[in-house]
Amino acid sequence: MIRSLLFAVGALALLSSPASAQNIRAGIIGLDTSHVLAFTKTLNTTPQKPEVMGVRLVAAYPQGSKDIPSSTQRVPEYTEKVKAMGVEIVPSIHDLLDKVDVVFLESNDGRVHLEQVLPCLEAHKPVFIDKPIAGTLVDAIKILDASKKASIPVFSSSSLRFGKGTKAVRGGSVGKVQKANTTSPASLEEHHPDLFWYGIHGVESLFTVMGTGCQSVKRGTVMEEVTTVDKATKKESKQTVSRITVTGTWEGGRTGTFTESKGYGGKAIGEKGEADIGTYDGYDPLLYAAVHFFRTGVAPVTPEETLEIYAFMEAADESKRRGGAEVTIKEVMDKALAEARK
Repeated sequence: MIRSLLFAVGALALLSSPASAQNIRAGIIGLDTSHVLAFTKTLNTTPQKPEVMGVRLVAAYPQGSKDIPSSTQRVPEYTEKVKAMGVEIVPSIHDLLDKVDVVFLESNDGRVHLEQVLPCLEAHKPVFIDKPIAGTLVDAIKILDASKKASIPVFSSSSLRFGKGTKAVRGGSVGKVQKANTTSPASLEEHHPDLFWYGIHGVESLFTVMGTGCQSVKRGTVMEEVTTVDKATKKESKQTVSRITVTGTWEGGRTGTFTESKGYGGKAIGEKGEADIGTYDGYDPLLYAAVHFFRTGVAPVTPEETLEIYAFMEAADESKRRGGAEVTIKEVMDKALAEARK
């Protein structure tokens, strides 16, 4: 109840500002992900789509990560591309905040998100934080604690949450889900827990249909035969690779499994039937959710669900360290909460 009131205050503050009428000036922090190009194109194209009418990206701070090559390589190119779409490039976050009403925190590196979001909250700017919300579960807790303290709403999500089939199951199309499995790529980045970097996509789909209440996690591997084609000779070859698989047990004995794969997909089995889930339906559905959030101040994903998602992924790493042993969400959360709030 208290959290709802606090976020309502933040929403009212936004809605009572000039931005709430029709025109909202949005800014970007971080120009090292393809998301910024997709978002800017949709928001700054004329005529605008009805779902984003009146919201324009006007400024960007292009900071990337110094120790992630994919970040440093993208920033110059993406900076020029967003400039060409009418976005002003500014030299600091504080310069950005003087020019905008709301913020898309798009830095690909979750480790910098806590540092980057705090000035936004101090300036009373609602923030959408792209995946991963942080580089650790501890920092995720600190970010959401800071949002609550400032009474300024934030939310974070993968675009996979808003896939059409996944949303339908979330809305009750098959009744309460008893079992679900999802797949997505899960490329790793050495500075982040394994699933934070890209496996978050499939994990987000899983939690969208299962909801909160995961109690424990076990991680393993599955073997998959893949076919590759030599670009020079055009010859095909087959090899067997190991893929990450993580199974969570929810209250009531319900189970949900994420498995690394080349593609996006999955299935949910509920009380009233089953349905395909986990598809990638583009960036626009996520952008529409962010715009609605900026207009209303109401986050489409609760802080509790976000933290449980990241606890699930952190527990998967802990299970790996323990040779595939079962790890409880409570254990992982208690440890992170103690560290974050000491």
